[in-house]
Amino acid sequence: MFTVALVGGLHSDARRAAVDRLLADVPGSVALHHDLATAPATGTVARTVRDATGVLSTGETPLVDDCACCALREDLVPELERLRDSGLTRLAVVELWDSVEPKAMAEVVAAAGFRIGAVVTAVDPALLLPYLGNGDDLADVGLAAAATDRRTVADTWARQLEYAPVLAVAESPAADSEDRALLDQLHPTALRIPVEGGGLAAAVFDGFDVEAAAAAQHPACALLPQDADEHGVATYVWHHHRPFHPERLYAALEGLTCAATRSRGRFYLADRPDTLLAWDAAGGALCVESHGPWLASLPDAAWEMVPPVRRAAAALDWHPEHGDRCQHLVFTSPGLDRDGLAELLGSCLLTDAEYAAGRESWKGLASAFDTLLEV
Repeated sequence: MFTVALVGGLHSDARRAAVDRLLADVPGSVALHHDLATAPATGTVARTVRDATGVLSTGETPLVDDCACCALREDLVPELERLRDSGLTRLAVVELWDSVEPKAMAEVVAAAGFRIGAVVTAVDPALLLPYLGNGDDLADVGLAAAATDRRTVADTWARQLEYAPVLAVAESPAADSEDRALLDQLHPTALRIPVEGGGLAAAVFDGFDVEAAAAAQHPACALLPQDADEHGVATYVWHHHRPFHPERLYAALEGLTCAATRSRGRFYLADRPDTLLAWDAAGGALCVESHGPWLASLPDAAWEMVPPVRRAAAALDWHPEHGDRCQHLVFTSPGLDRDGLAELLGSCLLTDAEYAAGRESWKGLASAFDTLLEV
């Protein structure tokens, strides 16, 4: 059966090593790579197809709407169809360019009817912390996928790492126990396979469910890391059902964002108690987004339209008064100050008197997050 495996990640040397290992270990495998680096200068994206013996073919595809990533999407499916129809390829390894995120490409491939065997992110443990701490814009380091690309190195790397259920871990003499503990805590459910160990070939045929992967990234039901403390790296899970005071939380954002290498989760504000907000921070920058209503704010009839995985996640954390509304934030970092975080987060909640005033009073609080949410 023709199978597609996606291998990505900003750690380009580790990514290339993982792809080379697959080509060497899987008979009938071919790697397809679109190089977006030359797109701004040439107006084209360069395509390379190779196997274990070397380059089989090269080509170019023009930019689409001044977007190199869009050109990749347009060219990828026809190339995969060509490889499948040749009858000579068992495994097509799509080596994603540095800043291309696997979620978008996996959805393109699945929508075209191909079987995805795995999505893999290649990791050099010694580079994990430097990349997560890098708040530079991709455009400033020559890695933007489009003229309008406003992502940073840190947030792009975090999404690449956390989306993939398989991590291909490169041998890295410069990595220490702190680096490996950080990797373990950031993505504890991932299957971690040494690139040099030979186990990657079997993992890329296991099968990958695009819909399940998307659900696992949704802030309402994401499988967030648990409390941990090892080799100087800690993960702190903060959970509460009382709403945040919008102005006090906004004033604390810089301190909370810079307190950890990576933080994420879901939360809600007293002035908009029916809105589920996602917290996503890396590299000293925070992204806050609205993800629609909490289930507790919906009429019973609307629950049938909600994916079962979200209903199940809500049931596990249901509160008799607030329903699934909650503050569930997770902070991971070397040298994490748990007590300081707990104190700062607690100070942002409604006080007893504010809480007792009730929901109508809460809605009258100043909407400090309008700018962040572009309301």
